[in-house]
Amino acid sequence: MDGGERRAAIARYLEESEKPVSAAKLARTFSVSRQVVVGDVALLRAGGMEISATPRGYIRAGRATGLRRTLACCHSAGQMANELNAIVDHGCVVVDVIVDHPIYGQLTGPLQLASRYDVSQFIARCQEYAAAPLSQLTGGVHLHTILCPDESAFHRTEDALRKLGILLEDSGE
Repeated sequence: MDGGERRAAIARYLEESEKPVSAAKLARTFSVSRQVVVGDVALLRAGGMEISATPRGYIRAGRATGLRRTLACCHSAGQMANELNAIVDHGCVVVDVIVDHPIYGQLTGPLQLASRYDVSQFIARCQEYAAAPLSQLTGGVHLHTILCPDESAFHRTEDALRKLGILLEDSGE
């Protein structure tokens, strides 16, 4: 299989997958190194294919369905697991985290967290690499794009975050 055929096969694989696929898994599947897969994905992106890199692997952008909403949040790094679990516990998917950096502007980190297991894996990776969340760049203030099955799930999520003191709301000032 030459490079073009492999990239077409990777594109089909990602198109058919409903979950993120790691570069290591793609490398095993196509009998190449992880670096070759990273290069192939870069070429697919350059060719116009929308592929997001999440902490759990590559996924075709725009695949998820549901009501897309944005939440404004503020919390310490120690409250991150509680925040993310509150969102997934109400049936929503945490698509990404967004911060407004004073120098770089809007920075977005894709997450694609849909369950407590996903959250626990994300938290474990943060701890393994001693990585601070993006929200630490902005004093804890950040946005999350979430996908909800319906409007009531979104409101339940807002209420849960409000009870945790995490939801950032307009105080009228």
